[in-house]
Amino acid sequence: MKKSYKDLGKAVDPSHEGEPQGSADVKLSQQITELTNDLQRTRADFENFRKQVDLQKANDRKATKLATVYKALPLLDDIDRAISTYAELAPLAKSLEKTLKDLSLSKINSVQGTEFNPDIHDAVMVEGDGDKEIIAETLRPGYYYEGEVLRPAMVRVSKM
Repeated sequence: MKKSYKDLGKAVDPSHEGEPQGSADVKLSQQITELTNDLQRTRADFENFRKQVDLQKANDRKATKLATVYKALPLLDDIDRAISTYAELAPLAKSLEKTLKDLSLSKINSVQGTEFNPDIHDAVMVEGDGDKEIIAETLRPGYYYEGEVLRPAMVRVSKM
């Protein structure tokens, strides 16, 4: 007599003996559904974990780059002072400006006559009486990094 596939399953798994065939199929279907759901949850958990790790790596890279740029600011200040003091270093200014742009770093506008903005300027001295505050002198340049204020410009303010 030829045995069917279902008959072979009964011979291998004695737990199916005495059960109606439909009940065993329902149990197998439920197990398959449970295992499929577990697999989908595990995949979703792994994808969420991978996304968190990628985000953490990106944040770490950004923080490292920011810390490096912040440590270089005193050097930039020295180079800026040297360029403004020695006229023969003027060609260096364009090179410096290009490098700053490549680093996503830009100077805050704090030239004499610019209106004082406490969000981007740090007033260390205020002179005069009046309602309008104008920058009289830039003592230390400020910088934006990727569009955010990295360091406010240190300025002397005149009230008019």
